[in-house]
Amino acid sequence: MAAGTAGMLGAVTLGGSVGTVAGLLVAVAVWFSFGRLGKADRRRRRMRLVADLPVAVDLLAACLRGGTPWHEAVAAVADAVGGPLGEELGAVSVQIRLGADPAEAWSALTKEPMLAPLARTAIRAASTGAALAPSLTRLARDQRRVARTAAAARARAAGIHALAPLGLCFLPAFVLLGVVPAIAGIASTILLPQ
Repeated sequence: MAAGTAGMLGAVTLGGSVGTVAGLLVAVAVWFSFGRLGKADRRRRRMRLVADLPVAVDLLAACLRGGTPWHEAVAAVADAVGGPLGEELGAVSVQIRLGADPAEAWSALTKEPMLAPLARTAIRAASTGAALAPSLTRLARDQRRVARTAAAARARAAGIHALAPLGLCFLPAFVLLGVVPAIAGIASTILLPQ
């Protein structure tokens, strides 16, 4: 919608075929920029889920060991964690409190790849009646390992991204100070008569 409006504004402002071309270019640029914003939001949400999940699972295990009923523990952890994970856990807690089948309420989280292990653990415990705290402790350990791996990958990527501007600065300088004088010297010896 915004891309079309920006394109129309460019076409009307400049008029004629130049305005139409400019409007199309502006529309494409706006469309790509909004697409990148959405990807950045999803990436930030995913990073926040990876970071918060081990803490939330540890809190759930601690609440269950303390004797808190499962749906109350989920609600308390959702309030404590906040963010996108808190919203997802809060929605599950509300569904269970309103009488939904716990397995169905947790199955909604399997759509999110980061939350699928927690959802599968909760569904398994709800259907079998197994003790949930030991499973949650193992899951928290696994999720901490996933979070460490993701943090290491982001750190490696940051190093690579930091080198790109440096290369863009030094490459033109190298060409202008190293390659161009060498080519000019060779050209002057070949083209100028002795």
